[in-house]
Amino acid sequence: MENSSYDVIVVGAGHAGCEAGLAAARMGCRVLVLAIDLDKVAAMPCSPSIGGTAKGQIVKEIDALGGEMARVADATAIQFRTLNTKKGPAVQSSRTQNDKNRYHMTMKAVLERQSGLELKQGMVERLIVEDGRIRGVEDHTGYMYEAEAVVLATGTFLSGLVHIGFRSIRAGRAGEFASYGLAEELKRLGFSMGRLKTGTPPRLKRSSIDFSRFTAQYSEESPTPLSVFTESIRMPQVPSYIGYTNARCHDIVRRNLDKSALYGGVITGTSARYCPSFEDKIVKFPERDRHHVILEYEGLDTDEIYASGLGNSLPLEIQIRVVRSVEGLEEAEIMRPAYAIEYDYVNPVQLKPTLETKNIRGLFLAGQINGTSGYEEAAGQGLWAGINAACRVQKREPFMLDRSEAYIAVMVDDLVTRGTREPYRMFTSRAEYRLMLREDNADLRLMEKGHELGLIDVDQIRRVRELKREIETEIRRVRHTVIKPTDTVNRYLEFRSSRPIDNGVHLDQLLKRAELDYDVVRALAPAEQPVSRRAEQQTQIEIKYEGYIERQVREIEKFRNLERMRIPEGFDYGRVHGLSKELREKLEAVRPITLGQASRIDGMTPAALSAVMILLKPSQPQGGGT
Repeated sequence: MENSSYDVIVVGAGHAGCEAGLAAARMGCRVLVLAIDLDKVAAMPCSPSIGGTAKGQIVKEIDALGGEMARVADATAIQFRTLNTKKGPAVQSSRTQNDKNRYHMTMKAVLERQSGLELKQGMVERLIVEDGRIRGVEDHTGYMYEAEAVVLATGTFLSGLVHIGFRSIRAGRAGEFASYGLAEELKRLGFSMGRLKTGTPPRLKRSSIDFSRFTAQYSEESPTPLSVFTESIRMPQVPSYIGYTNARCHDIVRRNLDKSALYGGVITGTSARYCPSFEDKIVKFPERDRHHVILEYEGLDTDEIYASGLGNSLPLEIQIRVVRSVEGLEEAEIMRPAYAIEYDYVNPVQLKPTLETKNIRGLFLAGQINGTSGYEEAAGQGLWAGINAACRVQKREPFMLDRSEAYIAVMVDDLVTRGTREPYRMFTSRAEYRLMLREDNADLRLMEKGHELGLIDVDQIRRVRELKREIETEIRRVRHTVIKPTDTVNRYLEFRSSRPIDNGVHLDQLLKRAELDYDVVRALAPAEQPVSRRAEQQTQIEIKYEGYIERQVREIEKFRNLERMRIPEGFDYGRVHGLSKELREKLEAVRPITLGQASRIDGMTPAALSAVMILLKPSQPQGGGT
């Protein structure tokens, strides 16, 4: 008889499910990943891209911790770009445009080859729970799979409903089954649920587009891969194209808002403020006379073009008119219509910082089921949940990072502490310590932790340790090198439009000048041994931003003082004098594990925090909580 017992079961094989399954298997667990459709593993149902502002940081953190997204993105990328290059390193982010089918096939192959992981097709409809602990799942055929830990990574499939005009179709994505049974099961188990809305733009036929009316945007000539493990870029690179909507286009939308599912009263889910549909743009920004339309290849072997900026929930006949009113799209043919989709999610304040549910031990949630939006946010949660599911099974300490260590940690803390009532998207502004959480130092920050978990091998960690030593050596050399005011030195400074020097100065003081970069080190005091590009980059950033970095280090130390104060499990907030009823209810719902987490609950005041601290002090430093 087939063995149906596993250590960890992952329900869903999108970006969250793939990372969760791979992490748990690589940590030594026997894992089952269940997908509704094996032909949609790691599907990219919306944008054909990975990374972007703040999202690139998440992808590189996943990579540094031993996840897979960055490697697959590099292997299937047909365009590389770095965003915000004119700004400081804290907000620079990488983005790839990807061949969607190749991404799916590459990730699926990784799962199929992974030792200890089984990939199967099935729709889970029931959770097996005994005495407040997960025991397994039951699929739509009635077949049961047992496990000590289960990760739900269901994406938009919980009670998914696709809208095109007033036509509504039960689907997790266009053309795919939705999961209504599991949504009802979660409600039956007592989870507080909400409803969100997202959408996707139309796909246009490439041969019907006049690309000459758009501005081409090309890939970088010497791109930096998303993964530190990628040795070369092998895929052909293609451009994307930027155009604009116009007054005629906007007028068509305005005159047909009553036919939109979003504005016609059909949709009840909350949509994202930060990624508005085209109808939303027209209604909420009436002063704008045009909006971007970005055309991106969905792959090298398909005629489909992703029309970013034209997402809507209008009837197809109106969509055709809207598309053809855009300059360059007068003859465009829609291969797949735009649509809106609404779906159920679980309020994430019902989760611990490990992404384990508070009420059912061994049950973890990751991705859009937690109210987030985006492939990268989902993958980050999937890795986090998969690691912690494995830690629970193996009776290891939970894996947790704090807000000063990773963007992924910022996201998880936001979700479990504040919850969300709209699709949550990561921004650099959400990270208080973003100067320390740059994408260029993700491996330096996190790879040791990945190694401790068993997700980064010996050779990989050896390379990053050597890089750290090289960086430290070069920073020390630059700080101790004195440059004398010779004619050669001052001619170089004049050439770089930098003021000459009259006395000897330390090289790091020259490097701090706004108009100079690491070239000043190469020109005036080259190292005896070649310095790697990464070491040069890190040396320049650490020295140029030294004052800001030192300030942020001090801020982090203050932050960690509150994080060190643990709140025991079962702490009675009724004993805290001066708490309002509303704040007491929030504290009891969130159940923060540290005073730092408590301080970030909406509505928390300094006085209320002090009152909690007074009761905690007798139990410190032993603390408690899980």
